[in-house]
Amino acid sequence: MENLIFKTPVSASLETVRDGFNLDLFKALKPPVLSLDVSRFDGCKKGDEVHLKVGLGLKVEWISLITEDSETANEWSFVDEGKKLPFPLTAWRHHHRVLRDGTGSIIIDDISFEAGPSFTSKMMKPLLYLQFVGRAPVYRKIFGERS
Repeated sequence: MENLIFKTPVSASLETVRDGFNLDLFKALKPPVLSLDVSRFDGCKKGDEVHLKVGLGLKVEWISLITEDSETANEWSFVDEGKKLPFPLTAWRHHHRVLRDGTGSIIIDDISFEAGPSFTSKMMKPLLYLQFVGRAPVYRKIFGERS
């Protein structure tokens, strides 16, 4: 499995960020080069599903299942795992975490993935990095710049 981790400090409270994880945020986080159609978005609770059509011109189906969710006084999180993935992805696990921080929150995207054949995972890592590094400005725009 390959892994990518992104941490974005924002000024909003954990509760504000948690409540803002909705379909509008999901659409705002779409990488600019990809097309995205959302046919189902249940939410961020265990058992919820997200059904997408993504692509560069030709759209392929991506179905994720929320397999975990939890909340404590200092952290809210959920995990989405790919159940139907576009080629060449063979496994996908995205742990979304929001940590309470003294001056706001820290949003963490912790992504593990595999692609086949095995060398493809190494080739996909920089592409996925470029897609997910673009989330930080969106998070800061929606949840506030950290000063």
